[in-house]
Amino acid sequence: MSICYSEEFKSFYLNTPNTSYVFHINEGGFLVHDYYGSTLPVCDLREYAARLARGPKSADGTTVPCGTPMEYSCNGTGDFRVSALQIRNAAGNASTDIRYVSHKIYAGKPAIPGQPSTYGTEEEVSTLEILTQDAVTGAKVTLFYSAFENYDAITRRAVVENGSDYDMDLERVYSLCCEIPFGNWQICHLYGEWGRERTFERSNLIHGITSVESTQGASSHQHNPFVAIVDEYTTEDVGDAYGFNLVYSGNFSVQTEQIVDGDLRLIMGINPNDFGWKLEPGESFATPEAVSVYSAEGLGGMSRTFHKLYRNNLCRGPWKTAKRPLLINNWEGTYFDFDEEKIFNIAKQAGELGVEMLVLDDGWFGARNSDKAGLGDWFVNEEKLKGGLGKLSERIHGLGMKFGLWFEPEMVNPDSDLYRAHPDWCLQVDGRQLCTSRNQYVLDMTRRDVRDYLFNCMDNILKNARIEYIKWDFNRYLSEAGSLLLAPERQKEIFHRYVLGLYALLDRLVTAYPDILLEGCASGGGRFDPAMLYYSPQYWTSDDTDAIERLDIQYGTSMCYPTSTVSSHVSACPNHQTGRTTPLQTRADVALAGSFGYELDVTKMSDEDKEAVKGQIAEYHKYYDLIHFGELFRVIPPNREECAWVYVSEDKSEALLTFVCVRNRPRVRRRTVHFRGLDPNKLYADQDGTVRAGSVWMKAGVNKAQVMKDYTTFKVHLTEVK
Repeated sequence: MSICYSEEFKSFYLNTPNTSYVFHINEGGFLVHDYYGSTLPVCDLREYAARLARGPKSADGTTVPCGTPMEYSCNGTGDFRVSALQIRNAAGNASTDIRYVSHKIYAGKPAIPGQPSTYGTEEEVSTLEILTQDAVTGAKVTLFYSAFENYDAITRRAVVENGSDYDMDLERVYSLCCEIPFGNWQICHLYGEWGRERTFERSNLIHGITSVESTQGASSHQHNPFVAIVDEYTTEDVGDAYGFNLVYSGNFSVQTEQIVDGDLRLIMGINPNDFGWKLEPGESFATPEAVSVYSAEGLGGMSRTFHKLYRNNLCRGPWKTAKRPLLINNWEGTYFDFDEEKIFNIAKQAGELGVEMLVLDDGWFGARNSDKAGLGDWFVNEEKLKGGLGKLSERIHGLGMKFGLWFEPEMVNPDSDLYRAHPDWCLQVDGRQLCTSRNQYVLDMTRRDVRDYLFNCMDNILKNARIEYIKWDFNRYLSEAGSLLLAPERQKEIFHRYVLGLYALLDRLVTAYPDILLEGCASGGGRFDPAMLYYSPQYWTSDDTDAIERLDIQYGTSMCYPTSTVSSHVSACPNHQTGRTTPLQTRADVALAGSFGYELDVTKMSDEDKEAVKGQIAEYHKYYDLIHFGELFRVIPPNREECAWVYVSEDKSEALLTFVCVRNRPRVRRRTVHFRGLDPNKLYADQDGTVRAGSVWMKAGVNKAQVMKDYTTFKVHLTEVK
């Protein structure tokens, strides 16, 4: 078992293949953090933590000196840095002080009722539960730690229970608190906006508080619930990298506080802004799960751990391992302007090229001829689709293809039958005018009647047509976030209750239809987070389908999320978002670094391009396992001139390098790109028959003597020579 307790040292040791996480119970019953990093043997690290404390403390250890590296920091009892827990008690104050009561260690990992989380068998993961209590207020806090046997990953969460006879108000309850001592630390995070999601940024941490957060009701385009803390000398391949990711789709917060000697505290969890939760006696509150990964092999090692963990122990259902169908989506090909024959002709010609599924996007329902009407009216528009979805689906299946469908269940247009019948079903605040975004309001997902209506509508559609895929969209954030069903003192619960309602509906859908491939979407990649991957094993990465823009988007996404979850399509040129024209092969090579597909009107393609598509589809099948299940090595980060990456199979028998020339420069006669991740002692042959040792491919690299044109690519495929 990867977790043990030393009675001698009063210390807990959580061990993964290459890391150790250690903390102890001090004389006052406080949980004090000792160490997180490369593997250590069981030893006494208590004095190491004690040296970090400064200031007065009581002789019996019943108060915490400033600077003590707390395992789960509390507000108002002597620890003056950012705190993970703040409970306002019946006396009206928010002083919180939890002490150790008991613990248990066991094989396996419990699920979080009503929330997504990583999972594992008793052979794959061990769990530590520590019960703590505030003796004054009666608050009980159970801290959960789970350590994976095969990955350098540890998950954290907390459950707060009201053990008193009076109401309590949770004002902040984070999932994770982590202490990282002594370093010149930098923070890496993923920022952006619509069409520019998850842009990688690395910057020095200030002495003081640094915050990355969302307040928009979703994990958002602007910030992703992922950060990495790295040493200033950390690279892709070497150096300390601590990665943190929250399995949550709502308002989140990551705060770091660095004090003068370089000690760093990081907390991650639900954003306390506009959050509150009333706990009546006996009630409890469970935080979402936070995942931490430590790597001594730089950012690349950290990312590959996240990739394996999420691919194997977060994504669920048959599609986490089954080969997914290569699809074409009609959105950029037709937008709202389609009928049954136009869709069928796209499917027919795409099928002749080797495409395996047609996905019908927005516009098939209600009075939906633009984004101004019909959203929420989930019945088929038979003026467009004569005979309904069932007839169209059967015609497409008759081509030997599968059929998929777009939904946006969480939203409603003011101009819709649903809104006219149930205006009370929207999120709203009494006396405030509702604002629209994309001409739509947000439905109140905290309400069971709303969720029942949505499930019944989708269930009716799915029962009456053969549908193998759903694209679940979410095109605006939450404003006027109130519910007509919640009491005034519970209105601050609305953001979290909304997320729980979303999870409840998603879980109901995937339970009823376990074989359907569900792809998430949020106006592109606005809710690309691990919680959504628990329900949808692939996610529409961005509405920006431009291949050159996608270099940055997919690079940032790869910091935490596996290639198998990255939905990436070849679209038409000039690109609809940027106006840029790039070669068809470049668009395909970039899209191959994801769950591959097409987003265009194939009936308008030239015969030459159609022949090229056949070749691209053949490459998709040839490299599918390597790309979806292999290890990713980021060779050259996207910049003004170039970008490159490598996939290596788990057994290191095969590798694929892709290089993109973004901008050619005068007098560039040679471009050298180095493989990564090969076995240095194995022999590998490329597609031209050149045989070299893995060490040579990695050290000497691949030299391209020709001058490449802007926006062109090359690939090098290596196979082991036995």
